[in-house]
Amino acid sequence: MLTGIVIDALDIARMERFWLDATQGRMDGLRMRFVPTTRPKTAHKNRLHLDLAGGPDWEAEVARLLTLGATRVDIGQGDVPWDVLADPEGNEFCVLRPGHPGVLADSGLVAICLDVGEEDRCAQRAFWQSRAEWREVESLNGGVRLRRRPTSTVSLVMGPPAARKAGRNRLRLEVTHRDGEPGEFLDAGGNEFHITC
Repeated sequence: MLTGIVIDALDIARMERFWLDATQGRMDGLRMRFVPTTRPKTAHKNRLHLDLAGGPDWEAEVARLLTLGATRVDIGQGDVPWDVLADPEGNEFCVLRPGHPGVLADSGLVAICLDVGEEDRCAQRAFWQSRAEWREVESLNGGVRLRRRPTSTVSLVMGPPAARKAGRNRLRLEVTHRDGEPGEFLDAGGNEFHITC
């Protein structure tokens, strides 16, 4: 079952504080685990990113996140109904505005977004439905949304645009599997993920 997100961090304590405050602890039962790295984030967009709910006063929420240490970033998103920010180590995340499709909460983590190219869409959907034990609740334009339960506030969104794979992913999914071998593995699209027992 999908149980969390693993994030490489240069400063684990700072990243833990930032994400706890950023999500306000609202993770729908998922956990974040930070692992030490000596490699800073490259200029390439991450293939996995997180979406936070902005709530009815999304401008104030963006301002709060900037105060916590986030920065505004341009990844070529253009004019979109969300704000793209980066955490203190440069990992992109989005703050979704009210009325955004699929958002079931006014605050906290609401989506884990995995870039999936059209050629990998069917294989990735099948792979993550079997590993995460989450089910498809919505077909999207070129992608899919999975949830643990239909009312779960966090979804796994898979779809375009697919960022080019440039080295090991800084953000990775983590699944718990009682009978599986623990460690780091690759999903159907070549993305690293973790198995814990």
